[in-house]
Amino acid sequence: MNLRRRLLIGLGVGALAGPITALAQQPARIPRIGILYSESAAAFARQLEVLRAGLRDLGYVEGKNLVIEFRWAEGKYERLPGLAAELVRLKVDIIVTHASPGTLAAKQATTSIPIVIAASTDAVAAGLVTSLARPGGNVTGLTSFGSELAAKRLEMLKDAFPRLQRVSVLWGRAGAMALYRQVAERAAKSLKLELQHVEVSGPDEFEIAFAAMAKGRVDAVVMSDDPMLHANEKRFADLAAKQRLPTAGRMELAEAGGLIGYAPSRLDSWRRAAVFVDKILKGAKPGELPVERPTKFELVVNLKAAKAMGVTFPPSFLVRADRVIE
Repeated sequence: MNLRRRLLIGLGVGALAGPITALAQQPARIPRIGILYSESAAAFARQLEVLRAGLRDLGYVEGKNLVIEFRWAEGKYERLPGLAAELVRLKVDIIVTHASPGTLAAKQATTSIPIVIAASTDAVAAGLVTSLARPGGNVTGLTSFGSELAAKRLEMLKDAFPRLQRVSVLWGRAGAMALYRQVAERAAKSLKLELQHVEVSGPDEFEIAFAAMAKGRVDAVVMSDDPMLHANEKRFADLAAKQRLPTAGRMELAEAGGLIGYAPSRLDSWRRAAVFVDKILKGAKPGELPVERPTKFELVVNLKAAKAMGVTFPPSFLVRADRVIE
């Protein structure tokens, strides 16, 4: 083989090897997930800690082999569509949401990017998924039934304060309330309670709502599950304490100064959300991943707030609590 031919062959092999070597050295793309949260970063701190822990258990470390993009609505629903659109423009691989307003905003922003619901009330009734077994589309995750929770919280109040006769349920007007009201009414009837429904559009209507409760001479109040209400739990708890009204809602309400918190374990639901993220990143289709219902519920009792209001819990009720705030 003459020198010219050897040179040509060498150049040809080098030309082929160059692109192959470059491809081999090309770093793998780091997955990017977007978190669309209806409340503030401070309100999300505990959930984020649990989500990160769940992702770490599955081999994902933020900043190393995972990027997380955060968008906070600060309790303002009108910001959700724009924030969802921002995440879509960033071309995230998955959007993690909670509650119906945020999930609906994400669903309207994209039909291709998978959406994982970390916590929501009645995903079927809200139109987030077709069914729990086969959600279809690009949405899956975890859901509880807000109507059932409202009924259970009424039951908790009755157990804690057997002499209750009239109870208000505070609803956010943006939520889907028809089904919830029906279930709450049935529960109230079985508990021999008279129910008063009070609706608010925002925290600026809270004082009007409590004035209506005072006029109705209610004995206690239940906060329904609604992101706007959740974002203003401290104010709600303060107004209830001022009128010495026992309250029931999610765990965060009890931590904010309300008396009874009963809800699915946030630790369990956000940790399970990490499992959905992992499955989708590994190729699963969200529409084929069954939506899960929570299996763990927690009862939190704020004994400190009760003492400040001058009310007492029966010992039999306190022993049922998973956590007592003293």
